[in-house]
Amino acid sequence: MTAEFKRLGRRGAYRLGDLRYKAGQEPGGPAFRPRFTRPDRSAATSVWLLGLLAGSVVIIAGTALGLWFMPFAVGLLAGVANGVGRWPPRVAMPAVAATATAGWAIPLGWSVLRGAAYGPVAREIAAQVGLPGYAAVGMIAVVLVAVIQALVGYWLGRALAPRPASR
Repeated sequence: MTAEFKRLGRRGAYRLGDLRYKAGQEPGGPAFRPRFTRPDRSAATSVWLLGLLAGSVVIIAGTALGLWFMPFAVGLLAGVANGVGRWPPRVAMPAVAATATAGWAIPLGWSVLRGAAYGPVAREIAAQVGLPGYAAVGMIAVVLVAVIQALVGYWLGRALAPRPASR
């Protein structure tokens, strides 16, 4: 009982909220270790990133051919491939969203620069949906649809991917 009174009021004496330490044990290292810097997964991470780059190229080609569902298909493959890279969703989901954004924004921007009349069509679609009647708003809405498709595909692919056996 007297040992408790000696610790009373000292900084870090009780380590409230940190149950991994036993009484009298000093902390052994940093409490936070980033999950994306593990050296044992560098090859798998590189392959996963190259896969996302290839996915962006596939979405660009699909957009040029009129295949509007390609962001979903690439997201589905990214979710299944995440079993190899094992990236946490807080890192993988923005990467998949960036892949879908690049996959649709690059061909749309390129076609507008080459003189395609997507501006008036995008303006009309935006006005009919109830958004402000600007061409940029319509194109942003189209890119957001591609991002939503890719994220839904990613989550479905994660659900379908086999999980590694627990130890």
